[in-house]
Amino acid sequence: MNNPDYAKAIIVAAPGSGSGKTIFSMGLIAAMKARGLICAAAKTGPDYIDGAYLGLAGAASTINLDPWSMDKQRLLSLGATHAKNADFMAIEGVMGLFDGAVDGTGSTADLAAMMQLPIIFVIDAQRQSHSVAALVAGFSNWRSDISIGGLILNNVASPRHEKILRTALKAIDIPLLGVIPRQPDMQIPSRHLGLVLPGEIDEIEDFISRAGQLVEKHCNLDKVFARAQPLAPFPVLQSTSQQKLSPLGQHIAIACDRAFAFCYSHWLNDWKGAGASVSFFSPLANETPSDDADAVFLPGGYPELFGEQLALADRFFKGLADAAKRGALIYGECGGYMVLGKFLKDREGKSHKMAALLPHTTSIERPRRILGYRNLSHNSALPWPKHLKGHEFHYSTSSPHSLGALFQATDALGEIQPAMGAMNGKILGSYAHVIDVDRETNS
Repeated sequence: MNNPDYAKAIIVAAPGSGSGKTIFSMGLIAAMKARGLICAAAKTGPDYIDGAYLGLAGAASTINLDPWSMDKQRLLSLGATHAKNADFMAIEGVMGLFDGAVDGTGSTADLAAMMQLPIIFVIDAQRQSHSVAALVAGFSNWRSDISIGGLILNNVASPRHEKILRTALKAIDIPLLGVIPRQPDMQIPSRHLGLVLPGEIDEIEDFISRAGQLVEKHCNLDKVFARAQPLAPFPVLQSTSQQKLSPLGQHIAIACDRAFAFCYSHWLNDWKGAGASVSFFSPLANETPSDDADAVFLPGGYPELFGEQLALADRFFKGLADAAKRGALIYGECGGYMVLGKFLKDREGKSHKMAALLPHTTSIERPRRILGYRNLSHNSALPWPKHLKGHEFHYSTSSPHSLGALFQATDALGEIQPAMGAMNGKILGSYAHVIDVDRETNS
């Protein structure tokens, strides 16, 4: 059933977080793959973890499509390129359908409007009866530039509950495509930054298989596929210094394990497309960046869970120091920034020695959530345009230091935020996760 051109795609959305979007999207991909379809997947917004579940479910690869950080041309180009040669693409939404940045932009609805894709609406029905009709009517009529193509009722308690819901929805001209019964054992655990990583769930393959069987049994996949719309071919965005995130170097060594798990695939694709080579190493395994790497990237993740193990990774820290001595660019984001500092203080208040390539100390002893999109500007060794789009999501705090900040920042409303991070020549880091170039400001 391979489509030589572009996949048919749908967007999975919900009234709010916790409705079951990830389980349904994961099960949908697994079920479609079991039917012989080549699947692609994407996550709306900046989240790293949900896409990892979709990839394990059978998507050949996953990307992030962020309608706040990316302009329409970038979104359409990424989506079309990513879905080429696939049969089906599922795009999981973020939070509720109309939720986005604090300025009201960047929602799943915005992405659906830009890409002209139908929405499969997942409703947690466990505390609903006849009111479900009003909920659907309100969401479906709120904006005229989007279309809800079908409904999935999740967490339905009994056949009687299903009958009540079906009766209520007869007044709504939107097809009901699935009714999923309550499954207490189909829950993904979470922690302070969201869902746990897939590798932390025992028998994750069995979990995904059960999700696929659940969706296959209780949803009409033929009708879901029939409502999907083809992604129209779109010219690939040509690489220039103003349009993409240029490679950090010609050979970029990237930390990759449970402590350093948050790396956007569109970055890697852009870098490889520009001719750079990429290698990976595990700090938790005390591995070192490649000796011939002229750039080292430490992504975000959960170093605060592995403070003691990282503190003992002497070869890893020596490899970082050697890279700095030979003039390699070293860049850390969020968790990577924490590890570049002198110490990391965990929840129990215990301090763990880190790389000490930057002078700050970070602590999660008294967690405080900091979350939001950021407009970023810099004047640093990063080979990127001055203006960038990103987000900030962390519970740890960083001590004051005497170095210059890496980024100046405002939030989505344009309100000035504290300067972020530190830079010392070609050693740079901050709590910001950079998503893309700010094409409007840089043009």
